[in-house]
Amino acid sequence: MTAPTLADAAWLTSGPLRRVLDILDRDGEEARAVGGAVRNALMGLPVHEIDVATTAVPDEVIRRAEQADIRTVPTGIDHGTVTLLVNGQPFEVTTLREDVETFGRKARVAFGRDWKRDAERRDFTMNALSVSRDGVVHDYVGGLADVTARHVRFIGDPATRIEEDYLRILRFFRFHAAYGEGEPDKAALAACIAGRDGLEALSRERVRAELLKLLVAKRAPSAIADMADAGLLVRILGGVPLPGSLEKMTQIETAMRLAPDAIRRLGALTLFVTEDAERLFQKLRMSNGECQQLLSMADRWWRITGDMISREAQTILYQTGPVSFVDRVLLAWSRSQDTADDSRWHALVSLPERWTIPVFPISANDLMARGVAKGPTLGGALRAAEAAWIKAGFPLDPASIAAIADQAAKGEG
Repeated sequence: MTAPTLADAAWLTSGPLRRVLDILDRDGEEARAVGGAVRNALMGLPVHEIDVATTAVPDEVIRRAEQADIRTVPTGIDHGTVTLLVNGQPFEVTTLREDVETFGRKARVAFGRDWKRDAERRDFTMNALSVSRDGVVHDYVGGLADVTARHVRFIGDPATRIEEDYLRILRFFRFHAAYGEGEPDKAALAACIAGRDGLEALSRERVRAELLKLLVAKRAPSAIADMADAGLLVRILGGVPLPGSLEKMTQIETAMRLAPDAIRRLGALTLFVTEDAERLFQKLRMSNGECQQLLSMADRWWRITGDMISREAQTILYQTGPVSFVDRVLLAWSRSQDTADDSRWHALVSLPERWTIPVFPISANDLMARGVAKGPTLGGALRAAEAAWIKAGFPLDPASIAAIADQAAKGEG
């Protein structure tokens, strides 16, 4: 096929990248943009992070950058990577490499000058494309055809690529969800299944990061369903997944014009009870905030229905706050038989926009003024007053508030 060009790509021909290429692509050295930026540009997708590969060794990259007053950060210098900061934009610049000895992620590499050998050690064909400053796209592994076909395919033997780093199992499904169309590559899928035991050796942090990226990808539900069918999800999650609930959640998010939320989608995929959130916290080494989001979602979500009366919904909203309320409602909706265009659920999700959570109007001083002593008795009276106030429908008129405070002070709440 005729190689396309990106000569008109503004990110390549002007701006910070142009300055990086000006210093590295001359005087006997060559530099190109590589990987995701090239893939996205060819697919008509936004270009965000731009990585650069070069024949120059790291010390030479640093020398040239410093001469041009460009700040350098040795982010992975042992592996040939230096980050250049141009106008606040980072560029990871990596010297061409070739494998000397391969044993998982600790493969021993040597710096080289062969663009083809450097491309061949990458993971997927569509990630191995490079573009020189004149806009010419270079393809050594069939990546252009796969970009056109939206086909995610390992470079060379899939089993070998996976043995180099078992996280590539998750990356395969993430890239298929983000950039692929149709059925996943058969050879890749078979290799993922055959190598699934290797997932146990991965750090929980790496698995978590990759899974959360996968969950917000364009075709996440179908990729997750493929993983479930392949027996991969149980190993990753440590529990029984619900791919159908995830698919429903994505439909609801679209209908409600909500941005994809990885933790919310993880909850739809995994949560039955709060113990599931605690299991995920350990299994994926999640942050405390992520765990709290899942715990709140899982807490009695089954009590929420599409025909819930306003008072009940307001009580849950008052107790949880707007964000947790929406998450829990969405989880309940994703488990229901109702469609994503159900007007009752739409109204329920939008309740925080229509009803302002009131502030509890009774204080400890109000109860002490009624003779309640400090200590456990005061705390119990406050809780009783709040429960009575909620049950009464959050009244804010002075007479109702006083009556509730009087009852709580007398121990009648």
